Amino acid sequence: MKNEVLFVLLNDYADYEPAYISGSINCDKFGMKQNPKYATKVVAPTMDLVRSCGGFHTMPDYSFDNMPEDYAALILIGGFSWMTDEAKQVAPIVKDAISKGIIVGGICNGASFLAQNGFLNNVKHTGNGPDELKRWGGDNYTNAAGYQNVQAVSDNGIVTANGTASLEFAVELMKILEIDTEENIAAYYQFMHLGFCDFMKTLA
Repeated sequence: MKNEVLFVLLNDYADYEPAYISGSINCDKFGMKQNPKYATKVVAPTMDLVRSCGGFHTMPDYSFDNMPEDYAALILIGGFSWMTDEAKQVAPIVKDAISKGIIVGGICNGASFLAQNGFLNNVKHTGNGPDELKRWGGDNYTNAAGYQNVQAVSDNGIVTANGTASLEFAVELMKILEIDTEENIAAYYQFMHLGFCDFMKTLA
């Protein structure tokens, strides 16, 4: 199970946020990888279909009750349900993952949830702005000085990003998961960031 990357999805999740990292795990410029280093799996509160904010429906691989204890990474995908009672069930899962040295990622409201539960108090981090993290975190968020005003941050096994940083979030996770070489990851970022036409000009 240790080679699994678990994506935590709650109803009304932001379906565009996991696209770059899940795609990078499972495919490359030649197509689907024959032997990817990791397997992507979806974790949800129950085994019922999870609805995205874009109207897609995803079938979970695991529920909170039957998810594995050992895995490579836990990624909290943003959306509009991180303030709900369902979301509260994720806090002990994150705590357990961090205690085991498992990589944890949070993007957009996923990062805000990490702040809300005190998981960003000992690491450099980012999110949807310092004021938003303070609003979510209240007294549980004591590391405003650790906030970095950048798209994505990786520190001590925790990766955070704001809601416009799906690509940068993916790049930081690709690095920490060692999905590819630093050179190839940098090229991937430039290709996706610049777009096909402008990237090809850099090769001319």
